[in-house]
Amino acid sequence: MGTEIKEKCGIFGVYGRGFEAARLVHPGLWALQHRGQESSGIASSDGNKIYLHKGLGLVSHVFEEKDLKYLKGYLAVGHNRYSTSGGSIKSHAQPILEKISGKKFISLVHNGNLTSVKKLEEFLKLNKVSILALNDSEMMAKAIAVYMKEGLKLEEAIKKAYPLFTGVFCLLVMDEKKIVAVRDGFGIRPLCLGKLNGGYIVASETCALDIVGAKFLREVEPGEMIIIDESGLKSIQIEKGNQKLDVFEYVYFARPDSIILGKSVDAVRQNFGRELAKETNIKADIVIPIPDSAIPAAIGFSRESGILFEMGLIKNRYIHRTFISPEQHTRQKIVQLKLNPMRHVLEGKKVIVIDDSIVRGTTSKQMMKMIRDAGAKEIHLLVSSPPIKFPDFYGIDTPDQKELIAAVKQIPQIEKELGVDSLHYLSYKGLIKAIGLPENLLCTALFNGNYPVDIGERAKEVLYAI
Repeated sequence: MGTEIKEKCGIFGVYGRGFEAARLVHPGLWALQHRGQESSGIASSDGNKIYLHKGLGLVSHVFEEKDLKYLKGYLAVGHNRYSTSGGSIKSHAQPILEKISGKKFISLVHNGNLTSVKKLEEFLKLNKVSILALNDSEMMAKAIAVYMKEGLKLEEAIKKAYPLFTGVFCLLVMDEKKIVAVRDGFGIRPLCLGKLNGGYIVASETCALDIVGAKFLREVEPGEMIIIDESGLKSIQIEKGNQKLDVFEYVYFARPDSIILGKSVDAVRQNFGRELAKETNIKADIVIPIPDSAIPAAIGFSRESGILFEMGLIKNRYIHRTFISPEQHTRQKIVQLKLNPMRHVLEGKKVIVIDDSIVRGTTSKQMMKMIRDAGAKEIHLLVSSPPIKFPDFYGIDTPDQKELIAAVKQIPQIEKELGVDSLHYLSYKGLIKAIGLPENLLCTALFNGNYPVDIGERAKEVLYAI
């Protein structure tokens, strides 16, 4: 299920004369908290100096009023991180601050993951830059800095360094006076542009524009660079784009109130449920979602099938990733900390459970036991996406392929492992139909191993699929 799979990062940038930019980035990061809960940070500038504050934990833990007071200026970039490259240590928290000369700095935030850093490493070594303990994002910042030290402007340096970036990236890079947004040529992770009182906002998702009252203008195109400074907004197409949005944005990652490629995420998820109902014919008393991400699919399923929708599991909204190990007696109950079954809803019932995805299956197994222990007579687990059989290399934290339950076990084996009466996945065809976009605009690598961006030296990690 979704809780076993984490997205790498949300980014948010603000430019507007007269703005207290950091105070706009702050709620923007709140809106993007679902994209990363490990660290958070904001860099701002008043036109002369870049100010930076970042730390481990949630947005609410990292920022206090004094921090926002310190983050002066009319332009700022912010970042929520979930680590996939470089591990969860404070030194890897973003924004990254890179010195150019004297008092001149740049600051960079990155959403995505470089599938290969070979070109970057060679370039940095050639330019006598130490790469010791650097992650992909830090290497990108250093490569841009190399060109700026040669006297190039920020946008020129980014354009020149761009061919060194192999993989998936949405970047916001700022100096003291401007913000530059860049998206890789495949547009695998989302990035959008908004307008607010004569200024501009760039964000990972449209829900973050809504929270600050910005008007959605358009998406940043794959392969496009946008420069925002005192003369306004300028766009340069660095390379010809070939849109391949990660389908998992619709399945699980994006917030339901976001719109991506013109499609409401909530409406698409309801369609997943409708298609599931058309593909299965199960007699049951109730349909329940695994909250929160499977709620729209369960609503769609209920409407199409006529089976009553109920909240059979209640989510504790205040549980986030924790750095504290639980006491051994509660370790097994950690799933129950997040979700608690409603016995009066489940007891004696034939239950259809809707989940958005199954990864390893360990969390699903615990939840199915919890539902069974609460008195469910039958459990039919329906998944609103096809089986995940391949690892991701584009900024999602997926386990090794051999740990993906659908890559190593057939459906009857998975049913037995999870302790359910039946298991049904949404078909690949049903998934594409529910999204309502041409298949060639989407990256579906997790389901079929078709990796649009070359995965380079990591190809050896892809072994097989049954």
